[in-house]
Amino acid sequence: MPVKAPPNIVLIISDDHFWGDHGFMGNTEIQSPNLDRLAAEGMVFSRGYTPTSVCRPSLATMVTGLYPHQHGITGNDPPGRMVSDPDARATMEAVFARSETVLEVLHAQGYLSHQSGKWWEGNPVDHGFAAAMTHGDVTRGGRHGDEGLRIGREGLQPIKDFVASTQGTPFLLYYAPFIPHTPHNPPDSLLALYQMLGRPEPVAKYYAMISWLDVTVGDLLDFIDAQGQRENTLVFYVVDNGWLPPSGSMGRFDSRAKMSPYDAGMRTPLVMRWPGSIKPGRDDSSLVSTIDIMPTILSAVGAANYDLPGIDLRDRAALAERDIIYGSLFAHTSVDVHNPVANLKYRYAVRTDGWKLIWPYVPNRDVELMITGEVSPWMGLDLELYNVMDDPSEVINLVEEQVELVSVLQAAINAWWPVP
Repeated sequence: MPVKAPPNIVLIISDDHFWGDHGFMGNTEIQSPNLDRLAAEGMVFSRGYTPTSVCRPSLATMVTGLYPHQHGITGNDPPGRMVSDPDARATMEAVFARSETVLEVLHAQGYLSHQSGKWWEGNPVDHGFAAAMTHGDVTRGGRHGDEGLRIGREGLQPIKDFVASTQGTPFLLYYAPFIPHTPHNPPDSLLALYQMLGRPEPVAKYYAMISWLDVTVGDLLDFIDAQGQRENTLVFYVVDNGWLPPSGSMGRFDSRAKMSPYDAGMRTPLVMRWPGSIKPGRDDSSLVSTIDIMPTILSAVGAANYDLPGIDLRDRAALAERDIIYGSLFAHTSVDVHNPVANLKYRYAVRTDGWKLIWPYVPNRDVELMITGEVSPWMGLDLELYNVMDDPSEVINLVEEQVELVSVLQAAINAWWPVP
């Protein structure tokens, strides 16, 4: 029997996208035929979670396979107003560089990797990519992707050129377009699909941005297929964190989503497609996390002996054994880039039976006030317990009715990550 070649890897990461806003997740208003096709051809895990609900630490988890308190990237920016300070940003990048990335491991396996889209950790080439759109130079506007943020919004040619240059070498494509992230400026043809009486303009624009993402995903998948690489490419689709549009015609995004501990910010579908190697299907029971992406990739390419907290998502026994997952939320702008606890706001746990505990870290109750001069509108100091299977919008806090369960979940959270 011939030896099967190692698969190419394509990692598609949507940006600021509510977990339910996909056709394959039940949304009947948004047109996402290419994402729906990907889901139909792959394995869909509908109960996926990110360990945190803001992009930089979420993305760092995907490429390191570690929780934010382990890889050290807990917020988007360095302390205070040093967003554009090269030394402050270099300090955060140095924290990130302590962890080995999936790109570095794959490079040692003979892979070539390409970066496009959202990226925070300086020059991607310094962290295992063979080629990158992002330069990461703060003095030239580098922060979270710079030139890489053109991908998708201005086509996919850099990706296509890179694949052509690999000449048969296995590759990884990191495609993290700045879509549907603001600015919500979709093509008029897509916006027209969603403009209707009674629908707020911000909602119509957000929906149209999702359709724009869908168009780019279709272009990417069609390109892979046209290269004859369909059967030998493992594709992942996931969202970095959730997002909800404002309910009215004006205002910021809904505060119970991005940068919050609620499912609207933390939950994501996770899709894997590898024709002939992963049987298409849907799993509405198992809990999965974006910490599982790296160990799944390493197992698929034959890299072994990596001690990571996630599991191989192809391992049905490991999925069945898992009954709880964890996450945490930190200040958007870090207080101390070397001490995750200094930035901690919440820890959370979700069980397969739907019980979810949100545990505020009370000693840091003023952390947002110290950094930004204001407190986030959802910031609370009380424990919150929901059954997200029965109450997916997390409206009914059952802490007082389930005192013993709260203690059980607190003990589990402390066993996962004990903090003072």
